[in-house]
Amino acid sequence: MTSALLTDQYELTMVDAALKDGTADRRCVFEVFTRRLPDGRRYGVAAGLGRFLTALGDFRFGDDEVGFLRDRGVIDAGTADWLADYRFTGDVRAYREGEVFFPNSPVLQIEGTFAESVLLETLALSVFNADSAIASAAARMVSAADHRPLAEMGSRRTGEWNAVAAARAAYIAGFGATSNLEAGRTWGIPTMGTAAHAFTLLHDSEEAAFQSQLDALGDGTTLLVDTYDIEAAVDTAVRLTSGRLGAVRIDSGDLPSVVASVRAQLDRLGATDTKITVTNDLDEYTIAALRAAPVDSYGVGTSVVSGSGHPAAGMVFKLVAHRTDAGEWVSVAKKSADKASIGGRKEAGRRLRNGIATAEVVRTPGVDGAVPSLGPDERPLLVPVVTHGEVDPAFLGSHGVEAARAHHANAKAELPADAARIGRGDPAVPTLVV
Repeated sequence: MTSALLTDQYELTMVDAALKDGTADRRCVFEVFTRRLPDGRRYGVAAGLGRFLTALGDFRFGDDEVGFLRDRGVIDAGTADWLADYRFTGDVRAYREGEVFFPNSPVLQIEGTFAESVLLETLALSVFNADSAIASAAARMVSAADHRPLAEMGSRRTGEWNAVAAARAAYIAGFGATSNLEAGRTWGIPTMGTAAHAFTLLHDSEEAAFQSQLDALGDGTTLLVDTYDIEAAVDTAVRLTSGRLGAVRIDSGDLPSVVASVRAQLDRLGATDTKITVTNDLDEYTIAALRAAPVDSYGVGTSVVSGSGHPAAGMVFKLVAHRTDAGEWVSVAKKSADKASIGGRKEAGRRLRNGIATAEVVRTPGVDGAVPSLGPDERPLLVPVVTHGEVDPAFLGSHGVEAARAHHANAKAELPADAARIGRGDPAVPTLVV
């Protein structure tokens, strides 16, 4: 299936006009970045690269797509012929998926002709804005959980395909599993799930429902104990398994007090190895509030798939440099109030001291337009992911997801300790544009 029409009309009208005026083939550099982090956030997590590169490989205009555009009067016959032969032939550099970012970090850098590159704006922003928002929220929840596992279970709170992307982004940021089976099939993410309240309500008694689930899944399963009376349900669950039950799940109530009561009850009944998982409208703040409670794991739904109040990462796609007709590179930038951009093809590095980040350094080119060099104490952040139109397969598929997850853990470990705080604050390190 082509991804070519996952775009906004003005990209096609710009290409149409540029083909007519002779600027379509000018070599250009576009960058994706955010001017600021969402209020109170200390860092962002770059996610979506693997999905973007997959979609880039499918970015083709077939007869149906070209016919639709002509019928709508978006393009003329000459542009239709150009689109029919479209293949991205340029280069892309990017922050590795899972990398942390800050204001003005050039997380994606696309170089190619104006026409072939500008068509990718909506595709790039729709993927990176959504996935990075979810990964950024998920990373905060992972910090709040303080090494206790989290599962993503928000499929019913977003669009059906958004749910697959959300599970992927959350897993990259440190969640351990998802309830979404398509995410498991497509991206190799571990999946989990047992039963809902409907299963208990289906049966003539709670005991019958529990016994049915135990017969099907074994004593190591997780029983949902808050359909009726929690204390009675825990008694029944322990009795049916002779204290060998894997876990109980609590999905309602005043969680700190309920969890403490259930833990005490389990221990009193001899089920000291039975775990407690909670799943009641959690976000990073409620997870942090449960840090002192005897919770063993968390299931998070709405807040993670919605970016926990920030559904988009605020990223923009801007032209920062192009060649003139004489072949010289010139830097270009917006001067609009509150929306100014920084011209020139950038290089980016994470300045480290004793393995801990002290600054995000974004280096701009000199007057000759040459790509700047990084300092000796700066870890390079931009890596090639597409060369002459060929996508590096290392960033694709389930192996790309696992690599992104591992890279995120390493990048997050470089941040100063106060980056894990979920209260209001400035970015964890400053961005130095030099």
